[in-house]
Amino acid sequence: MALPAGRAEEAAEELLFYVNGLRIVEKHADPEQMLLSYLRKRLHLIGTKYGCGGGGCGACTVMISRYEPVTKKIMYPFEEADQSHYSANACLIPICSLYGTAVVTVEGIGNTKTRIHSVQERIAKSHGSQCGFCTPGMVMSIYALLRNHMEPTSDQIIEALAGNLCRCTGYRPIIDCCKTFCKESICCQNKENGGCCLDKEDQLSVLPNKEKKTYTSLFSAEEFQPLDPTQELIFPPELIKMAENETRQTLTFHGERTTWISPVNLNELLELKAKYPQAPLVVGNTCVGPDMKFKGVFHPIIISPTRILDLHVVKHTEDGLILGAACSLTVVKDILTKAISKLPADKTRIFSALLQQLKTLGGQQIRNVASFGGNIISRSSTSDINPILAVGNCILSVASQGKLRHIPLSDLFADGLGNNTLEPDEILMSIHIPYSRKGEFVSAFRQAQRRENALLIVCAGMRVLFEEGSNIIKDFSIFYGGIGPTTLAAKQTCQALIGRPWDEQMLADACRIVLKEIILPSSASGGKVEFRRTLIVSFIFKFYLEVLQSLQIMYPNQCPSIPENYASALEHFHTKMPQSMQKYQDVKPGQFAQDPVGHPIMHQAGIKHATGEAIYCDDIRAVDGELFLALVTSAKAHAKIVSIDASEALKMPGVVDIISVQDIPGQNEFYYYDVPDIIFAREKVTCVGQMVCAVVADSDVHAKRAAAKVNIEYEPQEPVILTIEEAIKHNSFFDPQRKLVQGNVDEAFKIVDHILEGEIHIGGQEHFYMETQSVLAVPKGEDKEMDVYVSSQHPAHVQEMVASCLGVPDNRIMCHVKRIGGAFGGKLMKASLLACITAVAANKTGHAVRCILDRGTDMLTTGGRHPVTGKYKVGFMNNGKILAIYFDAYINGGCTVDDSVLVTESMLLKMENAYKIPNVWSSACACKTNMPSNTAFRGFGFPQAGLVTESWITRVAARCGLSPDQIREINMYKENELTSYKQELHPENLHRCWNECMEKSAYHTRKQTVDEFNRKNYWKKKGIAIIPLKYPVGFWTRFLGQAAALVHLYTDGSLLLTYGGVEMGQGLHTKMIQVASRELKMPMSNIHFCETSTTTVPNACGSVGSQGTDVNGMAVKDACQTLLKHLEPIISQNPQGTWKEWAKEAFEQSISLSATGYFRGYEANIDWEKAEGHPFEYFVYGAACTEVEIDCLTGDHKNIRTDIVMDIGCSINPAVDIGQIEGAFVQGLGLYTKEELKYSPEGVLYTRGPDQYKIPAVCDIPEQFSVSLLSPSQKTTAIYSSKGLGESAVFLGCSVFFAIWDAVAAVRKERALSEDFELNSPLTPERIRMACADHFTEMIPKDKSAASWAISL
Repeated sequence: MALPAGRAEEAAEELLFYVNGLRIVEKHADPEQMLLSYLRKRLHLIGTKYGCGGGGCGACTVMISRYEPVTKKIMYPFEEADQSHYSANACLIPICSLYGTAVVTVEGIGNTKTRIHSVQERIAKSHGSQCGFCTPGMVMSIYALLRNHMEPTSDQIIEALAGNLCRCTGYRPIIDCCKTFCKESICCQNKENGGCCLDKEDQLSVLPNKEKKTYTSLFSAEEFQPLDPTQELIFPPELIKMAENETRQTLTFHGERTTWISPVNLNELLELKAKYPQAPLVVGNTCVGPDMKFKGVFHPIIISPTRILDLHVVKHTEDGLILGAACSLTVVKDILTKAISKLPADKTRIFSALLQQLKTLGGQQIRNVASFGGNIISRSSTSDINPILAVGNCILSVASQGKLRHIPLSDLFADGLGNNTLEPDEILMSIHIPYSRKGEFVSAFRQAQRRENALLIVCAGMRVLFEEGSNIIKDFSIFYGGIGPTTLAAKQTCQALIGRPWDEQMLADACRIVLKEIILPSSASGGKVEFRRTLIVSFIFKFYLEVLQSLQIMYPNQCPSIPENYASALEHFHTKMPQSMQKYQDVKPGQFAQDPVGHPIMHQAGIKHATGEAIYCDDIRAVDGELFLALVTSAKAHAKIVSIDASEALKMPGVVDIISVQDIPGQNEFYYYDVPDIIFAREKVTCVGQMVCAVVADSDVHAKRAAAKVNIEYEPQEPVILTIEEAIKHNSFFDPQRKLVQGNVDEAFKIVDHILEGEIHIGGQEHFYMETQSVLAVPKGEDKEMDVYVSSQHPAHVQEMVASCLGVPDNRIMCHVKRIGGAFGGKLMKASLLACITAVAANKTGHAVRCILDRGTDMLTTGGRHPVTGKYKVGFMNNGKILAIYFDAYINGGCTVDDSVLVTESMLLKMENAYKIPNVWSSACACKTNMPSNTAFRGFGFPQAGLVTESWITRVAARCGLSPDQIREINMYKENELTSYKQELHPENLHRCWNECMEKSAYHTRKQTVDEFNRKNYWKKKGIAIIPLKYPVGFWTRFLGQAAALVHLYTDGSLLLTYGGVEMGQGLHTKMIQVASRELKMPMSNIHFCETSTTTVPNACGSVGSQGTDVNGMAVKDACQTLLKHLEPIISQNPQGTWKEWAKEAFEQSISLSATGYFRGYEANIDWEKAEGHPFEYFVYGAACTEVEIDCLTGDHKNIRTDIVMDIGCSINPAVDIGQIEGAFVQGLGLYTKEELKYSPEGVLYTRGPDQYKIPAVCDIPEQFSVSLLSPSQKTTAIYSSKGLGESAVFLGCSVFFAIWDAVAAVRKERALSEDFELNSPLTPERIRMACADHFTEMIPKDKSAASWAISL
């Protein structure tokens, strides 16, 4: 819809803003273009990354500043707030909103060519980057904070990082970086739970190993350059002059489909709204933007009222506070904070409740731009603030042409459906928040999957006003969010309670009535129905206690006291600045001074990560004539394809072609097992998300729009098998099905004292690598050659599959990987299939083709960790000795095999964990279902199998009346015992890890403290658990562990190193350079690694299975030793020479300056029929102790402390290794307690981004986090007696799971419930709350057999 010509002629058509001090004039600004794509595609500023596109991950964080002529300040938009500059998500900022602003990206604060900023330096040298993809966003969040607060508090740091996600590091090193800017002491100031964090160094004196010095710091803060504010970019003077002198005019920008109008005054705004009543008002774009991007909502006209001062009013009145509708949530938060600090407490109870909700609403970047009025007017069911504003009797001022009216905010929700009470031409001007009165109490409650930056599950606002001087209710108001289509009022309940005293009978009646009034059907959107019903009454109980406590203080003689053991129910969990310690050993005495092995060397690309200069697949510059590819995926789980109609798609602007199975010149199906892995569906689809065809267009936007227009007609097929249960029913399994038998289980069961049977379900897990699947295929133009740049862990597999699908020899396909932004097993088969599709498109069109999956498509199509059902039968004696185990595992493999059979084999070989069970009968089946194929994931089946084992260990303890740690010690491997597959192991270090973890964590003392806490508290409970680890490293087939390397020495003395391994955050390149440096006695600065490529090292195995350093290190060592043999005559003649002299002399003597290295792999085998072999080269040992606290009323929990001890042999790089342990642990914490995939009954994935799927954030890591590397005592056959440990520590995340189990057990014991119970994974707030059964869970309506919103796979 175009504007009238007259207005368009008067409007400014040029968009003017600055980026990194550079003046930008955009003459063709498109309202639908976000800042992220503009930075990356137009300005080629690639440091700002795409992670999710919805403002949920922080990878695209930038800093924005603007000048306000009224206050003469560079301001946070229009108001006196605590910020002059603010962080924002570039993926949500329309470029049209940037008129007159200054944007700073990671490139603008520093780079390696000029100087790096102190934030960039510190995050790199603190080892705060691994894959590095999230690092620029982290840097910009910290930078924006420092521009406003040079010496931030710990709370400000935690708040600034809450909107940024990291999948690699576990956040600890990032926080350590931030602490170096902190003015206040970083001490935990807590002598509980084993003492102050600063005392821990003293404890080291009592630990074993005096031979070598022990270190507790991975970096030296003294080396960091100081923060120098004089070096920052200044705000552009032109923008100041423009803001002060220029006559404001309407801004109008016409895009391809949408027009953006920014009026200059209120009258013009009202005129526009009358003319275009359906046009949305956009301030922060946090609501309209995601709807347009993810839901396909289209707006031909968008009105931006951000420049209208009337909408930014802040006014203190006699009866309250008036806030303009365009005020950002951060501004509102700052204003409320100041008001609360200045006014009496009885006047600010509404303010305090609102502030409480604002602190956890979104991340900092979202709050900085989201408008107060926009959040209100959206009437979203998941609004945190509307229930508070509704109970607070807040008044909305709404205006239209010639009309201003005031309405109670609660009227917006009067019908319970969120239907409009505003006229289409009305706008929200301001919100009046009244002061609370004496005798009036207001509280806010919320529960979400994650404490911060997460959409709520249920929230509530509650207010009560008492008759003066009494506890008689005069007025009562309750509003809920997350229950219905909008905010819901419990009117009948509140009305029934007026005139009643505030006592237990009132509470009982309130709960009874509200459950009748607020009806949540069993099929309600969002699921978790019984949990949400329970929260409805649990929140009322919490409010009852809060008010009762206040009344008791006010009227001590009239109101009873709260029972002492109830008091902790009133305390909210708050995120604290985590404290940490890392312990590792110094290198051996006498080690060559320049030898870097054993030292905590910074990641080889750490600085480039921090400056945004590190190149990932989508950062490669556009090739001339490049096209973009978007997938068209199946909407049905099992159906015949009747027809594919692409006619409408081909009519769309920019579309070049449609790519389908008919365009594949070679192979479409790849048979690694009986069921093939498939590029494009042929004739039928077998899961939702299967790739059917693809659209190629001149831009990614055009390709995606056209893909949505492809119409596929289906004919449903039966059966549709989605779950493990359904697969068992239909006998739908992949072959081969494995079993492992040791001893005689049947005979053992005859002699045991007890037999325990049970079943546990472990949900799947999304890889959530920060860089989505990415491919760029570039035809070379002759001999059918093609360069394929891909984010893959296995370039050789990509080469093989692309060549096969194109029908060319492998030697025509050159596959390149510089680095990848995380993988965790998720960039193997799926990356290869996507590369095939992209290569087919490039082959057909003759153009370079780029395919970068958006986060939703990535999650929909790629699968993840296998959901598992583990069934067991355990035979044990009275003393806890376990004699026999029957174990049956079923994994949901999906529609093709992928790695599922290998995962079942891994589960069988690793399921015993650290325990010697003399009689074992175990089997594992991969279920064939109509789901996207699940695949390899860090730990490769062990995190699931190990959890089953530790679950029955915990249940055996309950049956025996012993503690779980006693059962673990009784059954732990002893010296000279063989594994269930008859392999020798030496468990000395297993026991050392266990004992040291016991000692470091002060387990027994803290267990007593936990028990004492639980005796004194009814509604909060603590739990503690200690878990051992025995993780086998290697593949049970030798050829999967081979590796090759190539070194080139140049005549200037520099060395080029290459090998088959891929850098994905595990520090592999850093370690390989360390290896080469040691072998050649060459400085690391002389050694360069360029890329992993099939042109230099052919037929390389994938970087998987914790073997990257082991196998590639051996190959690099071999190559370096070969090179030294070449040079031996030269060096012996001039031993004091330099590498440049040696290289030049060797060249002149015609001695080869290149060398290859090779490693055949470890000898490995397993005979499944005999159940014996030597499948693994060695074992990684460890132990973790975790303490948690749970809220029995909401299911929330906080991780108080974790101590980890790991035996990793002789660490090549302690900083990298400890980072891997911490990152894996936090990923395991997510697997076992946070991350929950939800599917519809039709097999459609609901959780397609960070809004719905919650990986751990800063708020989830333990408040005290300690990692110690066991002093080496056993030699291994791995490189320099190190051990591969990328995967093992994932399992230690289950120490959180079992600490929660311990807390739940305390609840159940106190309430006379069975102490022998089962818990499924993940232990979400829902599962925790429902396991803590009480009279609230008993009173809610129960659903027996009704339609469910989601299914459990």
